[in-house]
Amino acid sequence: MSAPASLVALLHGPDQPGLVARVAGWIFERGGNILHADQHRDMDAGIFFQRVEWVPAFAPAGLRRDEPANGPADEVAAFLAFAGALGMAARVASSTARPRVALFVSKADHCFHDLVLRWKAGEFACDLAAVVSNHPDLAGAAQGYGLAFHHRPVAAATKPADEARQLALLQTLGVELVVLARYMQVLSADFLGKLGCPVINIHHSFLPAFAGGKPYHQAAARGVKLIGATAHYATAVLDDGPIIQQDVARVTHRHGVEDLVRKGRDLEKTVLAQAVRWHLEHRVLVYGHKTVVFD
Repeated sequence: MSAPASLVALLHGPDQPGLVARVAGWIFERGGNILHADQHRDMDAGIFFQRVEWVPAFAPAGLRRDEPANGPADEVAAFLAFAGALGMAARVASSTARPRVALFVSKADHCFHDLVLRWKAGEFACDLAAVVSNHPDLAGAAQGYGLAFHHRPVAAATKPADEARQLALLQTLGVELVVLARYMQVLSADFLGKLGCPVINIHHSFLPAFAGGKPYHQAAARGVKLIGATAHYATAVLDDGPIIQQDVARVTHRHGVEDLVRKGRDLEKTVLAQAVRWHLEHRVLVYGHKTVVFD
């Protein structure tokens, strides 16, 4: 028997006594059953954060249903009203939801293959709606996976019009998340503002160090002993969005640029995959310029 549908809420706001008890009490009083609950307090800012997952009340007589007796929309609306009364900002998602995701790629294929194979293995609760690229190089690979490939060239002289075509495509497809799998183009502030959904980027550097182009070359020239990769939400400021996940690998003076690139690619794949998984599982809460990740 499949697991019953659950709801996942992420909420945050000014800390106050009894918040954990009040959230748990609200779910209990409505006949729900909490599956997971985690919370965090920012001691400096006095902000409370919580992720709570629960199964809403089911129909009586032991009959399993995938929706609460009063309907999922009613339960979500009721919880949002409850959170608002506590002074908390909140969002709620269903465990059965499968967001439509678009992968943006250029020529590098390591993150692309890794994400698609993980998706095919059932690691990501989403539907890959399309692969979008400014180059035709990965068309055959995408089609081999059974994925729609859309070649959308982007040139500096025609970038506004090129991005408008990308936006039209994403809106037609109903995309709810864009993943930049080594998409080597800077998304404009206008594009990000009109898109209306999150964008996750992988930067081949341990940000904030070595932002911009050729970070491995920058790292080699600096003689670093650690290289890294950073997955973050894209914002209008290049490589400056809220960080979701990072990881590092040790290097020495014996490693050249090619060694750093090879080691970095392994990091990029795992860091990006983890960030996408956490986002799809509703584990990432953005506030200000930071994130709280309920891992």
